[in-house]
Amino acid sequence: MKVITLREGKERSLLRRHPWVFQGSVAKGGGDPGETVRVQSHDGKFLAWAAFSPSSQIRVRAWSFDEAERIDAAFFAGRVRAAVALRRRLGIDSNGVRLIHGEADGLPGLIVDQYDDVLSAQFLSAGTERWKDAIADALVAETGCPYLYERSDSGVRGLEGLPPVTGWLRHPDGPHRATAVTIHENGWKLTLDVAEGHKTGYYLDQRDNRGLFARLVRQLDCRSVLNCYSYTGGFSVAALAGGASEVISVDSSAPALARANAHVTLNGYEASAHVALDADVNGTLRRFIQEGKRFDAIVLDPPKFAPSAAHADRASRAYKDINRLAFKLLNPGGLLLTFSCSGGIGAELFHKIVAGAAMDAAIDGYLLQRLEATADHPTTLTFPEGEYLKGLAIVRKA
Repeated sequence: MKVITLREGKERSLLRRHPWVFQGSVAKGGGDPGETVRVQSHDGKFLAWAAFSPSSQIRVRAWSFDEAERIDAAFFAGRVRAAVALRRRLGIDSNGVRLIHGEADGLPGLIVDQYDDVLSAQFLSAGTERWKDAIADALVAETGCPYLYERSDSGVRGLEGLPPVTGWLRHPDGPHRATAVTIHENGWKLTLDVAEGHKTGYYLDQRDNRGLFARLVRQLDCRSVLNCYSYTGGFSVAALAGGASEVISVDSSAPALARANAHVTLNGYEASAHVALDADVNGTLRRFIQEGKRFDAIVLDPPKFAPSAAHADRASRAYKDINRLAFKLLNPGGLLLTFSCSGGIGAELFHKIVAGAAMDAAIDGYLLQRLEATADHPTTLTFPEGEYLKGLAIVRKA
């Protein structure tokens, strides 16, 4: 067993059960990509069993803090079993569920979503890549889902020295099974493609927020709705379910907008109630202001502007700008749901950014609710970095 020895004083994070060790904390030792190593303090005391990554700034990701535990196929089967059991206990009323949420489930670098009878997985670290077959076997055995599609095409793999990989990992009917899937949530039907959709295929983390939006649209009698960065129109369907009569979806992906249009009719709403705009959001917001348009409800769910704290300043300006423009387009008494999925922007900072945007727009608002990811995307006490999605539900003061 290879050993990683930390510099003096650098053991504190592992003692707090935080799973990451950065390159600068390592005094000596190494290993092959994904190899299990013993991590010890400068004076030789055991700290963790971990996966070594020679290419990443996160040099070590901890599997276990129990010296007596063995890192083998049975270990991964146990972790998968515990994660799936939690999701079953949550009683989620959907066949689209996040089953494995990386560090929160003790499996750093592993994301697994279930879409009906298809599992879609991202192996994003050297450790999960090394144990891929054992993890895949455990997933199929524990869930009973016969199909497992790999979506390891995130840029994060490049930081681990790993190439992008996509395709079927488990496919009892052969590799030509269709990758299109239909899921249900909040009483609606939504379609996706595990081979082509964003992330693993869809944004399951917004499930509860889409349901909340439908309820608020109805309660606040929002008739006209603008959904920015709409992707395939989940929030647009929610708006129509809430009784909106005019919904505009704005995104820069024509295929995503085509699917958004299809979702409208799939759920029984009139196609004429929905307009899909293949356009830049920032430019569209400015144009609508010039045209004097106003909306009863607006959703801002942009992509990640700040992947790390180093990008926070530039991202803050971008978030402030789109929120300022949205406030200017919002009718008095109107509803704004605004989000950030940037790990480099914390909840407190995001609140300050949105408050500053409101001040610049010369309006005030009531904060109805702070928003976060669904419960199947958990955050643990020892890994606060996992709390990536944050949002605010705001009603503009009249």
